[in-house]
Formats: sequence, structure tokens, C-alpha cells
Amino acid sequence: IKNHVQLIGNVGGDPKITSLDSGKKVASFSLATNETYKDKEGEKQTNTNWHNVVAWGKVAEIVENHVTKGKQVGITGRLNQRSYTDDDGVKHNVTEVEAREILLLGSK
Repeated sequence: IKNHVQLIGNVGGDPKITSLDSGKKVASFSLATNETYKDKEGEKQTNTNWHNVVAWGKVAEIVENHVTKGKQVGITGRLNQRSYTDDDGVKHNVTEVEAREILLLGSK
């Protein structure tokens, strides 16, 4: 079984870029994907899903230099699940897409 994800969507906000002590960069951003279908009355409906995306190293540098809010991108990567506990002691589970490749689509 292989963990493989491909998405094409629009970036929801300007990516957050973090530089680690090692010098490696991490980029994180949200990606909206739309699915259009006709409901039982024949009316066109759009369902939007939001995905948390994280990119490391060279892919993060591409994101930093070329990706802005609204930009259409294609992402190939894998699903990653992690959890963390916030300052109030509440545990949060997060599913995110770890981008291994990014394709810049459309115009800015």
C-alpha cells in the first residue's frame, strides 16, 4: 500500500515560511480544492475542501519564491498525521499533505 496524494487547487493565503536552525526551510499553507456536481434537482453545486499543506527544503524554497494567495498549484505528496497539545492542555490531531513536488499552474 502506497501513501500518495495528488491535488490541484488554489492557495488560501500567503504561505508561512519558517527557517530552521539547520538552515532548512519549511513552508505551510492551505489549499482549496473544488468538486462540482449536480444535485437531485439538476442544480450545479460546488463542494470546497481545505487541505493543510507542508513543504520542506527545496520544495519550500519554490513555495517561498513563487506561491502566493490565490495561485493555482498542483501538488504531489503524501498524507501525514500528527498530534500536538496546545497551551490549554487540549490535544489536537492534524492531517496534512506533505508536498514532495509542486507544479505552478495558471497565472498569478
